[in-house]
Amino acid sequence: MTRLQTAFDAIDKANSADPHLDAEGRPEALLYGQRMTAEQETLYPDASEPVRIACRGQHVERFLLPRDAYPMDRAGYLAWRTEQGRRHAARIAGIMREAGYDGDDIAAAERMLTKQGIKRDPEVQALEDVACFTFIRWYMGPFAEGRDPEELQRIVEKTARKMSTMARARALGEFAIPEPFAAAFRA
Repeated sequence: MTRLQTAFDAIDKANSADPHLDAEGRPEALLYGQRMTAEQETLYPDASEPVRIACRGQHVERFLLPRDAYPMDRAGYLAWRTEQGRRHAARIAGIMREAGYDGDDIAAAERMLTKQGIKRDPEVQALEDVACFTFIRWYMGPFAEGRDPEELQRIVEKTARKMSTMARARALGEFAIPEPFAAAFRA
């Protein structure tokens, strides 16, 4: 077995413990990681192993730190998200170490998972593009239900701003994004 497969198996095992199940009884964290890998393979088929691992492990064991452990305001959300990134990076670093990766590869994955260098580091940007595609393809529809149209417009605009020019163009080509939301991807 390759060290990449060893890392994937460890991430999948960790995410299989998610008590939150989808409608078909699958652990949500496991499904999210697998969806991230599928999007990565489409968007960045030649990605390095650290990018592949960061994509698979983007939300590793996210369920261990619930959102409501922090105040339910913007500051609380940002603190929770920062702590999740730190936890994900530390957990993935351990998994990579056990799989036989060296310090440079581990540091690269940690940088990606803590979003250091978004818009400047191509690997950090690749992870962000994959995360945005995964959100649009699998989670945007349910997320949008019952939301105020103005709030939803702001969320779509923020999502599009996080994406690279290539990813925004591909999103317009792959998804039936209605106006005025599509305008955010052309900006």
